[in-house]
Amino acid sequence: MSIDYSVWDHIYVSDDEDVTSPFVDTPSLFRMRHRARLEKMAEFQQRGEDLENNLTECQRLLKETQGRLQYLEEQRKEGAEDEEREAELKKVQAEVKKLEKDEKSFLGLLEKHRRDEKKLPWNVDTISREGFSKSILNIEPEIKKGTQQDKVMKHKTFVEKYAREIKHFGMLRRWDDSQKYLSDNPHLVCEESANYLVVLCIDFEIDEKHGLMEQIAHQAIVMQFILDLARTLKVDPRGCFRQFFSKIKTADKPYQEYFDRELDLLKERVRRCAQARMEGAMKELEEEERQKRLGPGGLDPIEVYGSLPKEMQRSFDEKNIEMLQDVMDKLGPEEGGYHLKRCIDSGLWVPDLPEEEDEDENTN
Repeated sequence: MSIDYSVWDHIYVSDDEDVTSPFVDTPSLFRMRHRARLEKMAEFQQRGEDLENNLTECQRLLKETQGRLQYLEEQRKEGAEDEEREAELKKVQAEVKKLEKDEKSFLGLLEKHRRDEKKLPWNVDTISREGFSKSILNIEPEIKKGTQQDKVMKHKTFVEKYAREIKHFGMLRRWDDSQKYLSDNPHLVCEESANYLVVLCIDFEIDEKHGLMEQIAHQAIVMQFILDLARTLKVDPRGCFRQFFSKIKTADKPYQEYFDRELDLLKERVRRCAQARMEGAMKELEEEERQKRLGPGGLDPIEVYGSLPKEMQRSFDEKNIEMLQDVMDKLGPEEGGYHLKRCIDSGLWVPDLPEEEDEDENTN
């Protein structure tokens, strides 16, 4: 097996001592040429990074535009023809074609740049590169406990500190006002603010302040859209909220419809949650009242009264003991005893004390 030495044919050594000048200090000449070569290498590398960034941005825009195109095509299939919709469809189709062309162009430029990179001659800075550098410590990683509890405490601390600022943001109505307020208070752009805005929506809905609920819900969706955009771009949400406002203020019809649809869904979820909380509170109140009513045997007098025969209910309504005794005689000892015991356990009927207990009490 022969060894290919051709890769060594184009090695450029900038500090070759044969290349000197009697008019320039040799060390200074070496440093100057080395610095010029490093600047040229940095410029070449930056050009490659710019091409990759442009390609990534082009592909992202192409994906979004293709999604809009698919949505418009589905809308055309479902509904009747509309001149405005057709014009929008043609516009989006043209954008898709342009972006596809740009993507192909960027791919070609990037491929050419990579070929040029392989043709570059080696030099003292590139002839040897570190293959990898890795250190491994045989230590068992510490498992964090109470992660959910930490999140709850973080949310509680944040809300206690910034509740007033979050409420103020929730009351803003204009896009420019919201953007300026977040610019002045970027720490509010986080999950904790979004969650607290939803809690405020539920509280206002329970208090039947529906207008305030809808206003806060709008701002909650604004915050959620900013957080979703940050996750898509993989950046800190505090650094991309201006991009959201720039987009929403000039939004096309599909994007605005998507925003409105998410807002309607949130308001519907808030109403259901508020209804569930009110029903739960009513059940708790009813259960408390029921516990207070329980008789000495642990039975609810209202439930026991509802299960009694009609004649027996009438005797209790009229407080007629003779009628009650007649009903007991008609029912028989087994059924009558069953109802009587339930009446005693629920407190509907308080039996007289036995004669012996009466005598003991009189003696004392």
